[in-house]
Amino acid sequence: MFALADCNNFFVSCERVFRPELNGKPVIVLSNNDGCTVARSNEAKALGIKMGDPYFKIRNLVERYGVTVFSGNMALYGDMSQRVKSVLREASPSTESYSIDESFLDLSGMDIDFDRFAKELSERCFRWTGIPVSVGVSSTKTLAKIASKLCKSYKGLKGGCFMDRPGDIEKVLRKFPVE
Repeated sequence: MFALADCNNFFVSCERVFRPELNGKPVIVLSNNDGCTVARSNEAKALGIKMGDPYFKIRNLVERYGVTVFSGNMALYGDMSQRVKSVLREASPSTESYSIDESFLDLSGMDIDFDRFAKELSERCFRWTGIPVSVGVSSTKTLAKIASKLCKSYKGLKGGCFMDRPGDIEKVLRKFPVE
């Protein structure tokens, strides 16, 4: 079994740890040269701001809706990433960084309730770091990644999703875009 822990809207979430008044408000993070959008809160996504949008093209939206804008702060994001990964290393003897905000955990040989594990790990990451994390668990890394994506779409999953039933997997894969 594998888990994928994926930090939600990571750069925005890092900024919100130190500016909690921005929770529930539209926030974007721009690339280091402030040229393009590299992270968006769900509220900014709902306004139609897309990943990679050049700032000059969305400036009117930013001003009209009072979107808070940050320049990328890679020192902060790297530090917060290490904090999250420290929590993940305590949960599994084998972790593999996939990106600054994603890690795979090898759960081989662990005799646990995987759904409960995913939900508790998500909650622990948030409690200890302030970063919301979606944790998907399944038999392959690809399915674990898809399970983590489901967490972001369905709040009822409470940050953790264990995908193991063949019928459920088939149903999800039919609806999941190949891209």
